[in-house]
Amino acid sequence: MAEQNTYAARGDTDWQNFLSIDALGAWMDTQSLGHGPIEDAHLLGGGTQNILLKFIRAGRTYVLRRPPKHLRANSNETMRREARVLAALKGEPVPHPDLIAACPDETVLGAAFYLMEPIEGFTPREEMPPLYANDPAARRMMGFEMVDAIAALSKVDYAAKGLQTLGKLDNFLERQVGRWKSQLESYAEFAGWPGMSGIPGVDEVGAWLNAHRPPAFKPGIIHGDFHFGNVLFDRHSPRMTAMVDWELTTLGDPMIDLGWLLSSWPEDSAKTGPVFGSWEGFPTRAEIIARYAKKTGRDVSHADWYEVLACYKLGAILEGTYARACAGRAPKETGDMLHASTVNLFTRALSKISK
Repeated sequence: MAEQNTYAARGDTDWQNFLSIDALGAWMDTQSLGHGPIEDAHLLGGGTQNILLKFIRAGRTYVLRRPPKHLRANSNETMRREARVLAALKGEPVPHPDLIAACPDETVLGAAFYLMEPIEGFTPREEMPPLYANDPAARRMMGFEMVDAIAALSKVDYAAKGLQTLGKLDNFLERQVGRWKSQLESYAEFAGWPGMSGIPGVDEVGAWLNAHRPPAFKPGIIHGDFHFGNVLFDRHSPRMTAMVDWELTTLGDPMIDLGWLLSSWPEDSAKTGPVFGSWEGFPTRAEIIARYAKKTGRDVSHADWYEVLACYKLGAILEGTYARACAGRAPKETGDMLHASTVNLFTRALSKISK
């Protein structure tokens, strides 16, 4: 799950201590990517724990993406996987960052990384330009653009793109509850974490998911973290310019992305939602599901199951930051905030399975 980039948020220059501009330039020379000095290098903010560095070389603008200074166990593999998927999406009607080049070699900059084209747009969680702020119809189109993006992704022929090994399809749905329950249990390694007793309904929700699992699925590419914080929209027309933060992308059941979107979608009576400003005009939950069904031809009769799974999975991921905060390895304020989100997600899941 994406987290705030603390370097960008504080305006730190700490990245200069572990990301060598000279080494980057030398590598770019081997890729015939411009010449001369790298100029105007600065961090971009946004909802990611990874580093986003924007810079100019020979008049061309680039954005570099690499893991943070303190790597996690899967940080490098995550970068390589992201780059692989972005390369495969070239030419597909899926809004995504255009890949320029990737470096799987961890020795160049201390981690795997890739370069992509800069993307013009805004994140609806942070601002709402006049077009959207003043027009409920534009906000309605924004909602449908969200659905259309994951629908387009679900239809990409992953086999033709050489992505058969991106994820394990065998027993994909059967493995979900156990996978994320184990994730929760693993946080016991962090001293001070109170355990799952502070999360409502872990066992009850897990049992319901296992008992009501869809009988089959049509495999495809999953973004894995699809919500308003991980999309960019054009400022002047109701059009999505990119889905970003592909760190959880994998191969599996694309309905996961629909469930993820629904898990953050307010009830129809809501006046506010997960965006900056009014929620008026956004499609209803039923319209979101119907649009996805129309665009993909998929059976959406188990939409509630995918939403409950999203709550379960996302809650398990967010709780990890709280566990690290309990051990003094993440900011306490952030940990407390994300733990509250975990509780809210499991509460939401419980309300869904009780209907």
